[in-house]
Amino acid sequence: MVREICKDPVFLSRKAEAASSVDIDLARDLLDTLLAHKEGCVGMAANMIGVCKRIIAFENQEGYMVMFNPEILKKSQPYETEEGCLSLPGSRKTTRYQVIKVRWQNEKFQERVKTFSGWTAQIIQHEIDHCEGILI
Repeated sequence: MVREICKDPVFLSRKAEAASSVDIDLARDLLDTLLAHKEGCVGMAANMIGVCKRIIAFENQEGYMVMFNPEILKKSQPYETEEGCLSLPGSRKTTRYQVIKVRWQNEKFQERVKTFSGWTAQIIQHEIDHCEGILI
């Protein structure tokens, strides 16, 4: 189900709670909402659709991916960039990392660890910031 985009900075500033298997339908809604906005959006976090849970969805080389409870374990090669967000007007400068190592759970809540780089790494960092209540 496609949900409305949350644009409330107070809500978006809240740190997300851990996701669990009862949040599978929420993850589907998040992915449906991302796909509905794919012309202007490459990633979303659950708080962007009004639910403060640690779930992100994003576009990558193989299509679209959903992560439950993602966390960055390692990051390297910092660079400065400017990003926009579907939930917030305008764009903002930020520091990102070219290479990140992420631990998360998949849809079956099996733990995964993978290193991402480039554009995909930047998207993941932006969405994890949303989970942390960091507004970029």
